[in-house]
Formats: sequence, C-alpha cells, structure tokens
Amino acid sequence: MLLSSKVTPRLAACLCLVAGLLLASPTIAQKVPAAAEPAALENNEELSESLANDVLDLSVAARDRDLPKVANFWSADFQPTRFPSQPGANKVEVRWIQTHPWTAPVPVQATIGNVGPVSARDVFLADWADFLAHFPEVEDIRFKVKQSTFEPDAKAIVGAKVPTAIEGARGKALIAFFVVGRNAENQREWARGTANVTVRYGAVDSKPDSEKRWQFLTFDIASLQSMLATKDIFSEVSASAGTAVTLPAFGQSGSNSFIYRGAAAADFNNDGWIDLFVCGADRNYLYLNDGKGHFKDVSHEVGLDNVEPCVAPVAFDYDNDGDTDVFLTNVGSQMLLHNHVNKDGSFKFEDISVKAHVNHEAIGFSAAVGDVNGDGLPDVYVTSYNYYGQVVPDSWYKATNGTANLLFINNGDGTFTEQAAKWGVDDRRWSYAAEFVDIDGDGKLDLYVVNDFGEKALFMNKGDHFVDEAEARGVIDPGNGMGVSFGDYNNDGLLDLHVTNMSSTAGNRILTRLFPKDTPKENVLKKLAAGNSLYQNMGKGMFHDVTSDIGGLSGGWAWGGGFIDFDNDGWEDLYSPNGFISGKSMKDT
Repeated sequence: MLLSSKVTPRLAACLCLVAGLLLASPTIAQKVPAAAEPAALENNEELSESLANDVLDLSVAARDRDLPKVANFWSADFQPTRFPSQPGANKVEVRWIQTHPWTAPVPVQATIGNVGPVSARDVFLADWADFLAHFPEVEDIRFKVKQSTFEPDAKAIVGAKVPTAIEGARGKALIAFFVVGRNAENQREWARGTANVTVRYGAVDSKPDSEKRWQFLTFDIASLQSMLATKDIFSEVSASAGTAVTLPAFGQSGSNSFIYRGAAAADFNNDGWIDLFVCGADRNYLYLNDGKGHFKDVSHEVGLDNVEPCVAPVAFDYDNDGDTDVFLTNVGSQMLLHNHVNKDGSFKFEDISVKAHVNHEAIGFSAAVGDVNGDGLPDVYVTSYNYYGQVVPDSWYKATNGTANLLFINNGDGTFTEQAAKWGVDDRRWSYAAEFVDIDGDGKLDLYVVNDFGEKALFMNKGDHFVDEAEARGVIDPGNGMGVSFGDYNNDGLLDLHVTNMSSTAGNRILTRLFPKDTPKENVLKKLAAGNSLYQNMGKGMFHDVTSDIGGLSGGWAWGGGFIDFDNDGWEDLYSPNGFISGKSMKDT
C-alpha cells in the first residue's frame, strides 16, 4: 500500500499506521480490497471527517439547546419520520440501575398549534425538542459518525485546511448519539442511540452567502434507550475535601509535559484512615485524612519539599517495620522514601534511594510490588517506557525498542538488587503498567505487563526466573495497553483479567470500510481500535477472551482503572478513566 503525495497530514497518520501494519502482516495485506487505494480512501475519509466535524457542530448546538441552529442540519426536503420523544416504562436492570425505551409520538401530526401545515423537518425537530425537554440539566450531547459511504461522484476538496466536501456530495452514514444529564426526577440519565441517515452537502438556504454544510435528508432511528440511576452513588467533593488543585491548561507555562502522574492511597500515619500520596506536575502532595471527610496537605511537614515530582507512587512496607513506605517511579532516577512514624502519629519521609540502590535510570511509568522469590520480602517491578516523540516505535503492534523494565529484589538489609535481566523480565516493549498475581495457583507470584504499541506479557514464575506465556495462555492482547487489573467478574473463584487499551471511532470507521466482514479477533488492525479487553480465567491460568460476549468495552483513550464492587452487591464492576490532550477544537480525529 503506497501513500499518495497528496495525502493530507490529517489522514497521513491513519494511512501510515494502516500501511505499516499491512506491510508487517502479509496475511492481512492479502485481504485488502482493491477499492482501498490511498486516493479513494483519502477522499472517503475526508468526506467522513467533514461530516464528523459538522455533527460535532450539531452536538454543540444541541447541548446549547439552540433549536434554530439545530434546524440548519436538517434539509428543507427532509423525508417524513418521527424522533422517539416519548419515554417508556422503566425496567430495573441491576439494583439502582434502570432502563427505558423511547417511542415516537402517534399519530403523526400535520400541524403544530395554530400555525397551519408544517414541514416534516418541523415535526421532527418538535419531537427533538420534546425529547430534550426530558433533560432539565444536560451535561453533554454528542453525535459521532460510526460508518459512512458516499456516492461515486462525491468528492472532497483536495488540500483543504479543514475537510470540506464539494457541493452536491451525497452519502449514507450510521450516526451514534448520546445525551448525558439529569431528568425531571433529578436522576442521572444517559440516553444513547443510533440512526441510519442519508446526507447531502450544500447551502443551508437559498441566500447567496449562505453557509454550506452537511444536512440530513433522512434520519431513521435504529436504536434508542436510556439508562438511569435511581440514586447517586458518588459525589465530586475534591474542593470540600481539600484535595482540589488547579494547574495551567496544557500548553501554557508550567504545563507542557506529556508525563503522566499517578496517586496512591494508604494509611501513612497508622491512625486507621486512608491518606493520599499524589504525584503532581509541580510537586508531590501528601494529603492526611482527618477522619471527618477532609484532607490536610502536609507535604512540607513530612519532608517532600526536596523530592522531585514523581510519575507514579506505590505504597508498601519495604522493611516490614509496620510503617507504609513509598516507591516513586520517575523519568530519570527511581526513588524510595522510608517512612518513620512516631508514637504521637507524626511521621516523616526519608529519601533512601541511593542507600537502597534503587536510583536506577528509567522512564518509569508505574510500579508493582510482590514477593517474587518467596522470601517474605516485597520486591518492586518498574515499567519503563521511552521518549515518545523523540523515539519512534519500531512497530505499531509489536514494538520492542522501548527501554528495559527493572526488577528490584529486596535483600532484607534495607537494600535492593536490580535483577530484571536475570529473572527474564527486562521487557522493552514500551511498558505502561504491571500487576503481580498467582495465575496458576502454584503459590508463586506471576507478572502481567501491559505494553503500548502492541503485545502484552504474562511472565509465569518458575521459582528462579520467569517465562512469557501470554500467547499460550490467551492474553497476548495486541493493542495500545495502558492499564491492568485482576478480579473475579463471574464469581467462580478464579481471577479474571481486565486490560485497558485505546478505541477509536475514526479508526473503526476506516477499518470497517477496509475489512467489512472481519472481527477484532480475526484482524489485528480492528483489535487495535477495539478498546478494552476482558479475559475469563478458565482454570489453571488459561484464559478466554469474553470482551464481545459481555457487550464490548469501548472506552476511548483509556488508561488505568479496574475491578471494584461499586454497589456492594458482591459482583465486581469495572471503572475505566479515559481522555487525552486534544487540539483547541473538538474537530480532531
């Protein structure tokens, strides 16, 4: 697959990714249809992106309840159909979670009030207004282009700074949309649906200077359902709890680094209350829990002033003295803080990184703690990335040119020895996160490592070394991995595996056009855009991918998170944070 010299920068990354993967995977390359020539792909995706940008404008107008502006997205010759604006009866799904359908009003009204005959567009938009009135408070409304096809004569303007269609272009698309807000009963509600639409690009009206955009000719609802919570489980209390920190927006002075920061929760002063250690962009924070719903910043008092801002902390008692210490990963030298708790509850951290021999250089993104050699002492594994932006991964789904991960073996005398190579876990695959767990029940801790740009590792502990058995055990999970968590999702007594990856609406749109019949299990390209994964432990440490069986886990640009029983019903739920730095506009693939 060759890249055209006219490919726009916006699409170049997508095409380079696809081209590189196709070259690396002859089997997939043989399946690429002839229609997937770069010029045709570029034209179709420019048209798709142009449509996607316009429906983002629609999203903003709808969120602002600007009905006149919303109307501009529907053509004057819109074909008669109704928007399902009438909520159906609620159905209990899981304890405090309910769902309800939406139905279209009947019969079709030919007039609205006393204004006389009205157009199909006016009736449809009146339905939309009724639907939106169900939400006195709106948090977000979003329309997205999931799939799209265009007529052969539909063309995009080559070289346009912003994807733009030539007037008269027509096409069909599958649009996904959602509304998140609160209903009249003040319950948090999430309405989500899909619609099969036909669209045309052209002037909004007949005025000479009329703006041009995509308009809907048809908008046929394929699905629409709401999910609501009968009570709020969580409230955002960072300000009242004393942990709110405001930093400059990304790109401004003091906030221009792509280093990601983490936090750890533990009882650092042994008073029975969980405290917070936070790696900040400007400094590190230690918040002490007063047991009354409030935290006090005691960073200065506990000796953090001279400790470099860390990337990720992990709390553990490295010397088994009963006080919780902290290991800090960093881009640079790794750190270990020894905690000294006094009888009166006061405590102070001492930086013993050099004395403990953990001050090794790495691009440390996170750390995991476990007793690797069974001597009763906690050891530390550090996942090390690379300088993305300066170093290009040598593969998009099998990269091996990251930096070596570290394994610090606890010597029991206050020092550690780095032995990642000796134990066979000096993984160089752009590692993000790791977790120790006994996969096969043999009493030895195994290690799962999540890697970006490709395959994961499941290092099985053989007593004095590890062997990567990820592929044999069914959890190699190609994808842009950034988080890992083990939990028993089906309550069968076996630990299952949740891995956070990235999912991409635009990527899936392109790949569906290229490989309409393939599933993520059959096509590594689709797997890379599919999102998070859930693997069921089938016993003896063998796993089965059940992601699609449980509904799919498309979490956007997902990071950490994992299993937690939110509602205390005895079943493990999943939480997945997501998001990333974008451009100044939402119009950014």
